[in-house]
Amino acid sequence: MFSNYLIGLREGLEASLVVCILIAYLVKTDRRDALRPIWIGIGVAIALALGFGSALEFGSQELTFEAQEALGGSLSIVAVCLVTWMVFWMRRTARHLKTELHGKLDAALAMGTGALVATAFLAVGREGLETALFVWASVHAASDGTPRPLIGVALGILTAVFLGWLFYRGALRINLAKFFTWTGGMLVVVAAGVLAYGVHDLQEADLVPGLTDKAFDISDTIPPDSWYGTLLKGIFNFQPDPTVLQVTVWLLYLIPTLALFLAPVGFASGKGKVKEPDEQGSRPSKAPQA
Repeated sequence: MFSNYLIGLREGLEASLVVCILIAYLVKTDRRDALRPIWIGIGVAIALALGFGSALEFGSQELTFEAQEALGGSLSIVAVCLVTWMVFWMRRTARHLKTELHGKLDAALAMGTGALVATAFLAVGREGLETALFVWASVHAASDGTPRPLIGVALGILTAVFLGWLFYRGALRINLAKFFTWTGGMLVVVAAGVLAYGVHDLQEADLVPGLTDKAFDISDTIPPDSWYGTLLKGIFNFQPDPTVLQVTVWLLYLIPTLALFLAPVGFASGKGKVKEPDEQGSRPSKAPQA
């Protein structure tokens, strides 16, 4: 449940920040007439995300067991790729998100109502589709037969909406770069579990070999139906009897991805880069002549 709460909070807060920035900019520039197209674009984006999630859930129920496992495994891998790209992208652009959105909104205002709807739709729709896909993959991996994963997502999204409202009202000030770094790191850990379970689905669909080649089996120590086994599965998609391939994929994804994400240079937010001194600043100032 916590991992799904984290997904809802992280993705929901991104969408909430985008909405707040767009609306605040229009209000401050006295363009309240453009608010209606913005809300229309947001509504369409939300409807598309809900429709996409429903299509994944109800469409997969009509498939055979092997086809369901193949679909679940494939979409889990796609979801991990999208979330990995998202956390790195947000790490680099969190500090400049406001400026980037203002530029796009200025261009849309010049083009008309349709462009405003498209701007809001694209800004929110990407997060919505990513959320729907990753939540579906995470819930499919948990597969505990309870509504707790969906409750976790709903609580995360509600928290994000509330935090977005506080941002808009100016009542909350946090370091967004650090926030997205910490939550992004935790999402990488969650994504590693989803990826490993996706590989297990492909093994059960007979698309990938090694289903009976177990890396270890600690089911007696950590029973899957125990409260702590359920907790570990809900947070990390932990499996007490993973295959060798699952453990290998989990390690090959988690270690390098987390190391790159937390590195002070490279994909990070520009720390460690040497700035070129400007010409005037690099020259010593001359003493005034008497």
